[in-house]
Amino acid sequence: MTPFERFKGIEAFVVTVDSGSFTAAGQRLNLTNSAISKSVARLEERLGTRLFERTTRRLSLTDAGSAFYRTCVRVLADLKEAEIVLSTRFREPVGRLRLDAPATFGRLNVWPLLLNLTEQYPHLHPHVSLTDRFVDLIDEGIDVAVRIGGPEHWPSSLGHRYLGRERLIFCASPAYLAKYGTPTSVNELIRHDSVLYGKADGSTSPWLIANHTGSVERKTMEGRIIVGNGEAQVSAVKAGYGIAQLATWIVRDDIQRGELVTVLPELTTDGLPLHLVWPVGRQLLPKVDIVLELLSKELRIN
Repeated sequence: MTPFERFKGIEAFVVTVDSGSFTAAGQRLNLTNSAISKSVARLEERLGTRLFERTTRRLSLTDAGSAFYRTCVRVLADLKEAEIVLSTRFREPVGRLRLDAPATFGRLNVWPLLLNLTEQYPHLHPHVSLTDRFVDLIDEGIDVAVRIGGPEHWPSSLGHRYLGRERLIFCASPAYLAKYGTPTSVNELIRHDSVLYGKADGSTSPWLIANHTGSVERKTMEGRIIVGNGEAQVSAVKAGYGIAQLATWIVRDDIQRGELVTVLPELTTDGLPLHLVWPVGRQLLPKVDIVLELLSKELRIN
């Protein structure tokens, strides 16, 4: 089967799903109801599976049809983007940009940059998800993702760019330290109340404590408060509920304002790596290329 033959029936199928019926699809494509129905039937025969459940009143997608529809939409979108890349009329970023970033980091650091970029390029339309759940870039059609942590070796289907590592510090509110004292050693530190980050599986992120040899020990703590959101964790520390180990990017402003104080600064250590990740080839699109360059410059950790 030639590549051209593989596309036969796909447009009729996608338009039928979008329109809700063969008749409506025929009207959009200037074809008869019968021509659309036969085109989809030939596609189903070639694939060896039913894409639609047909009744006298309505069409509905089968499970296989739903999965095939998502793939077809993505392929057609890629073809459209390829045409844009080659068109001399569009050398600036245009179209929808799907971006995913961790919830707190994305809101504080990525979202303001995208708003400024959107003002500069009015034909760019960001569609942004800020979430701490796992997002499959290929399956969910993501153009660019910001990742804190991640695998040591990225799959060949994804491009990636290393931006540095988080710096982790221990901090507390001035009121908490005035009431309970400022720890001067690791032994004193671990006896204080702690505010911990809670993971979705019910565990907590351990404290990373560098020792005199330069190696890092992972210390599991019994937190007074456990919360699965970075900003909520910071607010609990500012309210005086204990000491937390936090990334500098989330507490930098609070420390500058004096609302938080660094504890045992000599224990500052590296945290998780920060990467930009994207499906291979999509950096050729102007909208993806400019976002990668912007985020690489503005998010890089020295």
